[in-house]
Amino acid sequence: MAFIRKKPREQQLQLYSKERFSLLLLNLEEYYFEQHTASHIQHKGSQNERFQSVSEKLHMECKAEMVTPLVTNPGHVCITDTNLYFQPLNGYPKPMVQITLHDIRRIYKRRHGLMPLGLEVFCTEDDLCSDVYLKFYERQDRDDLYFYIATYLEHHVVERTAEGYTLQWQRGLLSNYQYLLHLNTLADRSCNDLSQYPVFPWVVGDYSSSELDLSNPGTFRDLSKPVGALNKERLERLLARYQEMPEPKFMYGSHYSSPGYVLFYLVRIAPEYMLCLQNGRFDNADRMFNSIAETWKNCLDGATDFKELIPEFYGDDVSFLVNSLKLDLGKRQGGQMVDDVELPPWARSPEDFLQKSRDALESDYVSEHLHEWIDLVFGYKQKGRDAVGAHNVFHPLTYEGGVDLNSIEDPDEKVAMLTQILEFGQTPKQLFVTPHPRRITPKFKSLSQPSSYNASTADSPGEESFEDLTEESRTLAWSNITRLQLHEQHKIHKEAVTGIAVSHSGSSVFTTSQDSTLKMFSKESKMLQRSISFSNMALSSCLLLPGDATVVSSSWDNNVYFYSIAFGRRQDTLMGHDDAVSKICWRDNRLYSASWDSTVKVWSGVPAETPGSRRHQFDLLAELEHDVSVDTISLSAASTLLVSGTKEGTVTIWDLTAATILHQIPCHSGTVCDTAFSPDSRHVLSAGEDGCLNVVDVQTGMLISSMTSDEPQRCFLWDGNSVLSGSQSGELLVWDLLGGKIRERIQGHTGAVTCMWMNEQCSSVITGGEDRQIMFWKLQY
Repeated sequence: MAFIRKKPREQQLQLYSKERFSLLLLNLEEYYFEQHTASHIQHKGSQNERFQSVSEKLHMECKAEMVTPLVTNPGHVCITDTNLYFQPLNGYPKPMVQITLHDIRRIYKRRHGLMPLGLEVFCTEDDLCSDVYLKFYERQDRDDLYFYIATYLEHHVVERTAEGYTLQWQRGLLSNYQYLLHLNTLADRSCNDLSQYPVFPWVVGDYSSSELDLSNPGTFRDLSKPVGALNKERLERLLARYQEMPEPKFMYGSHYSSPGYVLFYLVRIAPEYMLCLQNGRFDNADRMFNSIAETWKNCLDGATDFKELIPEFYGDDVSFLVNSLKLDLGKRQGGQMVDDVELPPWARSPEDFLQKSRDALESDYVSEHLHEWIDLVFGYKQKGRDAVGAHNVFHPLTYEGGVDLNSIEDPDEKVAMLTQILEFGQTPKQLFVTPHPRRITPKFKSLSQPSSYNASTADSPGEESFEDLTEESRTLAWSNITRLQLHEQHKIHKEAVTGIAVSHSGSSVFTTSQDSTLKMFSKESKMLQRSISFSNMALSSCLLLPGDATVVSSSWDNNVYFYSIAFGRRQDTLMGHDDAVSKICWRDNRLYSASWDSTVKVWSGVPAETPGSRRHQFDLLAELEHDVSVDTISLSAASTLLVSGTKEGTVTIWDLTAATILHQIPCHSGTVCDTAFSPDSRHVLSAGEDGCLNVVDVQTGMLISSMTSDEPQRCFLWDGNSVLSGSQSGELLVWDLLGGKIRERIQGHTGAVTCMWMNEQCSSVITGGEDRQIMFWKLQY
C-alpha cells in the first residue's frame, strides 16, 4: 500500500496511539468547522526561523491543509526561492515538512471533493506515492503556488501529458502497469485521497482453474464492459430500474472505487483506517476480504457490488494479502477465523499470485483490449450518450461538475454533501474525449498493413535475408541520426529550393525551386547538368516515376509537368487545378495532387511514351474537397490512406478506397507545413507554422503526442519514434518523440530548411533551403 509503504513495519502498530486514533475519529462536521476557524500561525518569525537558510527569500504564504488518507491536517504553507514548506498546526506527522524545489520532479493540480483546490508534489519520476498533497481554501492560492513551482521547474522537468504517455505505451516503452499508473496520476487519483485512490481493472476472470492459461481468451474478463455489465441477468435488472427512474438517472447505486472498497482490500495493512471508517470496529467477518474467488464472484453477481481493483494487485508487496499483524478480524459463519486471503488454485503463494496477475496484465490479450477499459474509466465512454450506450452510468455526485458546493449556503447541508461525495467515491477526471488507440502488439502488428519500406519493395525480387539486413541498417541509422554530418553543399538555384528527387542509383539529383526551374545535378561530377523552365511561375515539388525515365513537377501555375530525362524535353502537362499545385505524390500509376484550390485530386493513367506522340488522357478518379487551400499531402504504405494538411492547421486522414474522411483534426494554429505516415501506418506526424510536431493515431484520430519548438518546422523525416526536422532558422533538429525532447541541433542552412530527402538505408540525407542551396549529409558512425 503506497501510503503505508514508507513506514517501517514495526511502526505500523504505533498508529493506534491515543493521540493518532482520536485524530482519525474526528467527526467530519467538527473538523469542517475547525479547519475554517483555525487561527493563523502565531507569528511569521517562528516560520522564518525554520528556513534552511537565512538568505532564503519568501515568495508566498497562505493557509492550507495536508491531505492524508481520511484526514486533512490544517496548517500553513510558504514557498521561498529554494524550498517549499508546510507547518501543520498539530505538528503531525512532524513539526515541519520541507521540500527542496530542485528535488521536485512532478507537480499536479488536483480535485479534492470534486473541487479544484488540491496540489500534489512528487520528488520521484515513477513512485505512486507523492511527497506532499496540499489542499487550499482558495483556488487562486493553489494556482499561484503551482505557477511559481512550475515556472521554477520549466527548465528542469519535461511536462508530461496523457497523450505523450499514450505514444510511449503504444510503442512499448511503457508497460500496461506503468501506463495505468500515469493515467491515474493525471486523472487526479492519489494514494493520499481514499475517495480518489488509483483504480486498476480486474483482468483475469478465472479463479477456479488449477492452471492459469494466458493464451486462452476465455481466461480474461471482458474489458469492453464495466463490472456492472459483465453479468447479463443482473444488467437486465439494473436497466429495468434505470428506465423507470426519474432524472437524474443512474445505473449503479455504488461506485467502482470508494474509500470503503480500498480499505476492504487493504484492511490487513491499514486496520486503523478501516476502524476509523467503521466507527471503531471491523466489518462483519463474512463481508471481509476473505477470498479472491469470492470477491470476484460477488462483483459478478452482487446486487450492489461493482468494484474494480487497486494497483497493489499488480505490485510486488504481498502484505495486503497476509495477516502479518495477527489482527483479530473475526470468525466466519462456518467457524473459521479470518486470516490470510484465500488465493485461487493456480497461485502457489501470495508472491506467485501477484506475479501471475502481473503476467496477465501484461499479456497480449490485455494489451490488445486495455484501450477498451480506458475508454470506460478515463475516456469518452465515461460520460454522456456513449456512457449510456456502454452501460457505464453512475450516480451524478461521482462526476466532476455533478454538484456546485460553492452554491450551497447552508453549512450543514454543504458538509453533508461533501461527506456523501467523499464516501461514495469519485469518477476519475476525463482524460480522453475520443476512442483510445489500441496498443501495437506483435500479434496485431502482423495483421496490419506492412511498413512503407517493405511495401515499397514488395514487388521487387530479393531475398528475405537482404530485407532483414536493410531493416537492421535503418534501425542502426536512426539510432545514430544525431551523428549526421555535412558532406558537401552547392548553390544551384536563384530562389528557395522546394523539392528534391534522387535517381535509384543516387547519381542524379533533381530539384525544383521558386525560381521556376527544374534542375538536374550530378552527384558524381558535382556539376549542374540541366536547367528546365516550364513557365515563369514557381515550382512547388518534384518526384521521379519508377524507372527513373520521367521527373514530375508541380507548379504554382496550376499545372503538373512531366519531363522526359532521356529526350530532354517536356513530355506531358496535366492541367487539373484552379489554383497553385502545392504537392504531388505518385504510387501504382496514380497521381495525387494537392492544390490551393482546396482540393486533392486522384488521377489514373501514365504519361505519353515519347514526346510528340498523342498526349495521354488522365482520368480523374476522386476529388477530395477541403474548406481551405491544401499545402501538403502524404500517402500510407499500402496507398489506402492519404493525409492532407491545410492552410488553417487542419490535418485530415482520408480513406482512398471510398474517398471519404476518416478523421479531421485541428492540429495547428497556422499552416500545416508537412505531414507523413509512420512506416507502419499507425500514426501520422504533422509539422506546423506554430512550431508544433503533433502525432495522431490513425485508427482513432486521437492526438497522442505534441511537442513544441520555438520556431516553425518546415519539413521532416521520421521512423515512427525519432524525427529529423528542418527548421525556419536553418537548423536540423533531432527529436525523440517517445522521450518528449529535442536530442540534437545541427547547424545547416542560413535560411529555412524547405525540403528533405533520405535514401532507403537512412544513411544519407539531402536538404534544400531558402538560401538556394542543396546540402548533402552523411551519417558518421
